[in-house]
Amino acid sequence: MAHGLTPLAGPIDAHVHCWDLVRTPQPWIDASMAVIDRDFGVDALAVHLAAIGAGSGVLVQADHSVAETEWMLDLAAESTAVAGVVGWVDLDGDPAADLDRIAAHPASDRFVGVRHLAHIDPDPAWLSRPGVVAGVRALGAAGLAFDLVVRDHQLAAAAALAEAAPGTTLVLDHLGNPRLGSSSSETSSFDSWASDLCALAQHERVVAKLSGLVLEAAGAADPTARLREAVGVALDAFGPSRLMAGSDWPLVLLHPDGATGWASALDDLLDALSPAEREAIARGTAIAAYGGSA
Repeated sequence: MAHGLTPLAGPIDAHVHCWDLVRTPQPWIDASMAVIDRDFGVDALAVHLAAIGAGSGVLVQADHSVAETEWMLDLAAESTAVAGVVGWVDLDGDPAADLDRIAAHPASDRFVGVRHLAHIDPDPAWLSRPGVVAGVRALGAAGLAFDLVVRDHQLAAAAALAEAAPGTTLVLDHLGNPRLGSSSSETSSFDSWASDLCALAQHERVVAKLSGLVLEAAGAADPTARLREAVGVALDAFGPSRLMAGSDWPLVLLHPDGATGWASALDDLLDALSPAEREAIARGTAIAAYGGSA
């Protein structure tokens, strides 16, 4: 079956979440995160997209379960706000069986990729497991992308996976979560991140999301300058044709300026690009990475 985004006109928010806390609890949400300690469905998503001027979004998993993936596909069938779904299969188990189960869903054509929360997996070597590498290769053969959610220190392992699975499009979430603080140790970490990001970008089938950065930069002495530095590194490494914009909604609501503040900041950060380059980041790269038509 062909997989691909079915976006409405306009920009695509390439990284959003919905959750039902009874169906899929989010134990990482603590008392300081009251603004997101509730359910988020497609009605709320549609309001968010309208507020930032996007037409539709890519719904990304937040739970290691095929059941959540099927629920997200239910949402895709219910609302045109969902352009596509990045779900979960057990890559180190029996991914073929999970993919067959997902293929039986009426909205399986909106299933465009797989993600595993590698940044919090108990096994620090999860990305290099032979079964995972084989599973990621199988995703490419099935026309599906693999979203990489990693910490900055895992970028070298991500590059090794890209080398081992050259037929699969890898989508780096949140630019690999660089630490954008202001201390000297974090400055050193930033330099290491930049070097590792550039090495990962040497693999042509790796693309990256400008997402999750405003929260990372919130503690910096000059958040705007730090964001501009990080985005500049990403532009040099990947170019606009391999970058896409994602808000990381609803997590972006944890920032004082919320989602509209993120959209405004990104607009400013990309102000020197041509209209065609901005269009690639706003829409074209997501379609190229996940499939679908413009």
